[in-house]
Amino acid sequence: MATPSRLDEPSPPGSGHIDFDEFYQAHYRSMTVQLCAYTGDLGHAQDLVQEAFCRAFSRWQRIVRYDDPVAWVRKVAWNLASSRWRRVRTAERFLRGQREEHVPGPSPDRVALEAALALLPANHRRAVVLHHLADLPISEIARQEGVAEGTIKSWLHRGRTALAAHLTEGKEGKGRG
Repeated sequence: MATPSRLDEPSPPGSGHIDFDEFYQAHYRSMTVQLCAYTGDLGHAQDLVQEAFCRAFSRWQRIVRYDDPVAWVRKVAWNLASSRWRRVRTAERFLRGQREEHVPGPSPDRVALEAALALLPANHRRAVVLHHLADLPISEIARQEGVAEGTIKSWLHRGRTALAAHLTEGKEGKGRG
């Protein structure tokens, strides 16, 4: 009477007599323990091993003839775990680059300046912003706006005068309250 081979031993080459359900029952737990030790997450290890066995099941007629079908399933499970680590590492790198930078809000002076600029006519506001904030020379602003340099100088003068009045009003209004 021949002794049946143990399921945790490699099958003899070419023997296709191992039942998949028995194979699964014999090796699922030990592979899960291995992958859990590797990943540090029992649930994830179970998922990886389950996926490896699913892949083996769909190819069982061929895999059962391998010298060591267990090695094939183990290799697939470890490859899945390695792929997960690569995906997680890539995602973490991406997320680190996407983190929101916390920038302090605008100062009260900045808020007042923006509010005062909003009260200017559009052409005066553009001239003031382009000249004083973008540091463009009057000649370039005139070229961009399609007007004479004298017109830009006039817009700048009127814009600065109106800004001074709006900003002064804002400070006086705060002092009265």
